[in-house]
Amino acid sequence: MMDNLTDTAAHLLQLAVAFVLALPIAWDREKKERSAGLRTFTLVAISTCGFLIAARSSFGPSAEAESRVWQGLLTGIGFIGSGAILKTEGSVRGTATAASIWNTAAVGAAVAYGNYDIAVFLSVANFAVLRWLAPFKATQGDTPVESSRAGAA
Repeated sequence: MMDNLTDTAAHLLQLAVAFVLALPIAWDREKKERSAGLRTFTLVAISTCGFLIAARSSFGPSAEAESRVWQGLLTGIGFIGSGAILKTEGSVRGTATAASIWNTAAVGAAVAYGNYDIAVFLSVANFAVLRWLAPFKATQGDTPVESSRAGAA
């Protein structure tokens, strides 16, 4: 009984950490009114974390079983990310959002495996890239390739 309580507390803590580490990325996307924001990014992080925790709890240390879960997750995250990318006449928008969705899934996965250092680095790096590298984006004429709004990532 005590092991179940300990496991439950550990799992809830991991899910909470994944949620908190996704918040800066989610907030940045939400503030810039992107197609994915607070709900999408936090859900991607905690669901990725949750799937991997559940897989380990259900299948034990089976590399084959975990590999199948990973394959499904990567396919699903790719599908979600592709929905954020829009191609219009001469421009492509949403690639930074799609990449951030992918990265946020990696944050959740790192937390699920107890690699908090990797999770924190991925979260901070993603936020920094979105926030501070936008002015250095490649441009076509006077408008950025990905967006016509100034400073958009």
